Amino acid sequence: MTASRLPTWPHSGHLMDPSTVPLATFDRLFASSSDPWRFKDRWYEARKRALTLACLPRARYRSGYEPGCANGELSAALAERCDRLLVADCTTAAVELARQRVAEQPHVRVERALLPQDWPQEVFDLIVISEIAYYLTAPALADLAAKARGSLQAGGDIVACHWRHPIDGCPLGGDAVHGNLSRWLDLPCIWSLSDPDFVLQVWSTDTRSVGNRERLA
Repeated sequence: MTASRLPTWPHSGHLMDPSTVPLATFDRLFASSSDPWRFKDRWYEARKRALTLACLPRARYRSGYEPGCANGELSAALAERCDRLLVADCTTAAVELARQRVAEQPHVRVERALLPQDWPQEVFDLIVISEIAYYLTAPALADLAAKARGSLQAGGDIVACHWRHPIDGCPLGGDAVHGNLSRWLDLPCIWSLSDPDFVLQVWSTDTRSVGNRERLA
C-alpha cells in the first residue's frame, strides 16, 4: 500500500526542517481544508488516539509537549492528562486551528515552530511524537531524538506513533523511524504495539509496570 498523494496520508504532523516534504505543501493542504486528514470523523484516527492515551503509564503528567499538533485533535485529548501542555506546528493555519480547538483549555499553549532547531528550552515528563518523524531526514531525526531525550525529566515518558505503510517522498517508514528512535533515544521501551497500520511505543526512564507503580504487583 502506497500513499500517492499527500491528502491521503493518515496524519498531518508536519513540523520539520529539513524535511522530505516542502512546508508549502502543508500550507496548501490547510488552505483547502481545516481537517485534511479527517482527524474528526475517521474511526482509524479515533481508535489510534484512544490507544495512544491508553498506553500512557501515568494517569497524570505535570508538563507535556506535542510537536506537529496539526489542528489539535490529539492535543485536546492530551490536555485532559496534563497540568500544562505545549503543542506546536510549523503551519500558521494549523496553529490557529489548534488554538481554536483548545480554547477552553487555558493550560495549553500553542506555538509556531520548526523542528528540530526550534525544540523548546523546557523540560517535560511527557513528549508525544506522533506521525511526524517520517517527514524528517535521518540527521534531523537524530537531532530530534537527542533533544527529546535531553528535555525529558527523570521518570518521564516519550511516546511515538507512526504509519507503517510506504509514503511517497519519505524515505523512512514507521518501522524504520521507530528503530532509529529506539537507538537514538537510548531508553528502555516499556510498551509496544505493532498494528498492521501503525506502530506505537513508549520509552521511559521508569521501567516499572503500571501494576508495580500502583503496588498491585
